[in-house]
Amino acid sequence: MSISSTEDPGPGRGSEIRPPSPASSSFRRNLLSVLLELIDSEPVLVINGARTVGKSTLLRRLALHHQSEVVDLDDLATRQAVTADPTFFAAAPSPVLVDEFQHVPALLDAIKAELNRDLRPGRFVLTGSTRYLTMPTLSQSLAGRVHVTTLWPLAQAELERPDSYSLDDGLPSRQQQPATFVDQLMDDPESLVAIRSPALSRDDVTRRVLAGGFPLVLGRPEGPARSRWFRDYVRTVIERDVLEIRRIRQRGLLPLILRQLAARTGGILKASDIARAVKQDQNLVGDFIQLLETVFLVHRLPAFGRTLNSRVTASPKVHLVDSGLGAYLLGLTERRLVARDPAALTEFGHLLETFVVNEVIKQVGWSQTYVEPAHFRTSSGQEVDLVIEADDGRVAAVEVKAGSRVPGEDLRGLRVLRDKLGSRFAGGVVLYLGERSYHADDQISVLPVDRLWT
Repeated sequence: MSISSTEDPGPGRGSEIRPPSPASSSFRRNLLSVLLELIDSEPVLVINGARTVGKSTLLRRLALHHQSEVVDLDDLATRQAVTADPTFFAAAPSPVLVDEFQHVPALLDAIKAELNRDLRPGRFVLTGSTRYLTMPTLSQSLAGRVHVTTLWPLAQAELERPDSYSLDDGLPSRQQQPATFVDQLMDDPESLVAIRSPALSRDDVTRRVLAGGFPLVLGRPEGPARSRWFRDYVRTVIERDVLEIRRIRQRGLLPLILRQLAARTGGILKASDIARAVKQDQNLVGDFIQLLETVFLVHRLPAFGRTLNSRVTASPKVHLVDSGLGAYLLGLTERRLVARDPAALTEFGHLLETFVVNEVIKQVGWSQTYVEPAHFRTSSGQEVDLVIEADDGRVAAVEVKAGSRVPGEDLRGLRVLRDKLGSRFAGGVVLYLGERSYHADDQISVLPVDRLWT
């Protein structure tokens, strides 16, 4: 069995993205404490997410904690051994930890057979770089016996906390972690306005948006080195992971469609518009978009409030999985933004929305309050970029603005949603690139973007 040893580098502390130092070459993943809870209650955990976000590192942390080994199916010799006798590997002492399980589909049948004999919690932890629930031939094998969670690129809150602790010292529980922006917005939105620490400058926030959260790119300065990494990353995912899922003839279309999706990040997903842009059949384009979603290059944000009335849209929005990837695909740089290129400023506004939506979705994975994210839009154009709904029906909302001031008309979508929901509305915020926090209307506040993680 092969145990990977490469750690994901990350940035140092501070407002700017800097190359990592040897003492802070990895970061504490907040999802780890959640996984330690889940492994005590679920027979199978699946951790899926984009390549290089740190799934292997996270699995090694679990291996050290449980004194187990990792079965690394990215290693060809290990893959061949598991393919030859999946039953032998599935019957190993618990927990069985498997990295990139999708390489050996037969392993899931062996796991299913093993669970038929012993359904105790903590039997298997699997990681994969393809979206588990979009692959029916795989997901049906363990239906009803698996809990699926997603590891996203590094969140800004994680970038502020180098992983300097030892597993021998014990790991923090989920309850010991500080309250997230999601928790505060749902339970005590007034506390967000009360924060008086200095906000980051617009330039600092811009650098974070353009860098994104892929661990292996954060130590690279903006320019050729960063672009080269993203170019190689996209090529590898498309030519390796997509083709492993399905053999397709027109694979040259995938990068074109991905760039069209980048140009529409934060917008309503309309396959028909993309089909016209690339001059291809709409059904084919829709199929390829799903493939790009399966390998975690993009994700959909569903519509909220379809039961409110018939004038609420049911169409999802599309977002790139990482704002740094989006900046690369759009050719968006600090230089273009400093030059106040109108097209670049418009693109940055959409990319900032993607950055905020992704940061909140990352926090959802480890927040105390479980919520479902969505977006809200009426047929008349009133919209809210992000809506989160708790199990008890409470709803909070986030609007994103790329300006340094928030005029009253920017609150229209939040006001409409507040008035429709009544007592269910927990609170709404506008996140912007200014530095002041203040109340703007009943149950609606304006906050600097960095309140997401400070």
